[in-house]
Amino acid sequence: MIPSFKDPQLLVTALSHRSALNEKSQSGTTASTSNERLEFLGDAVLELAATLYLYEDRPDEDEGKLTAYRSALVRTETLASLAKELKLHEKMFLSKGEEQGGGRDNESLLADLMEAVIGAIYLDQGFVVVQEFLAEHLFPKFNQILANKSYKDQKSLLQEEVQALSLSTPVYRVVKAIGPDHNKEFTIEVLVDDEVWGVGLGHSKQLAQQAAANQALKKLVEKFPVSG
Repeated sequence: MIPSFKDPQLLVTALSHRSALNEKSQSGTTASTSNERLEFLGDAVLELAATLYLYEDRPDEDEGKLTAYRSALVRTETLASLAKELKLHEKMFLSKGEEQGGGRDNESLLADLMEAVIGAIYLDQGFVVVQEFLAEHLFPKFNQILANKSYKDQKSLLQEEVQALSLSTPVYRVVKAIGPDHNKEFTIEVLVDDEVWGVGLGHSKQLAQQAAANQALKKLVEKFPVSG
């Protein structure tokens, strides 16, 4: 649950996508600015909180492993999942067009929203409350990250798994690239033995490939339950 805010307007701003400001009467927001500045702040606060948590929780791990753990803990998919668990996607202020375009299910947008809310909590109540909030809602996900080995680069992990099964090397191909150059979204498929195992979306080819590999790993578990 989100802590009660001393300044509720901070939370309104954190929940306000920039598109909502163009349609205030329809979106219902009372914010004067979008959540982008709070997102910028929340990203930094989250990284520090996650770093401190991992530093204390994993005293015997080296810098490289801790960095991989942190990346998995604060990655887009993890934050988007948390935003949905907290039902923030239902409270988000969006323009009609953004909502019709699937904004409430957009992982990138939801991750940004989660960071903005963390930034708002920090400004409203300080770093300790942020740590308490994350200890309750985000950090418990780390055990699952360890169990799934999802702290590893997803493409590398997929390569290891298919090689262990004597399957062909995964092949990635761009299916679609839409939007302007500064905000292009790629759709990429990953094929194993000429079969599509995963499809990923991302604002860079690398992110889309990682998302496709992540989906392929789930398919691999379904096809080969005893693998890994």
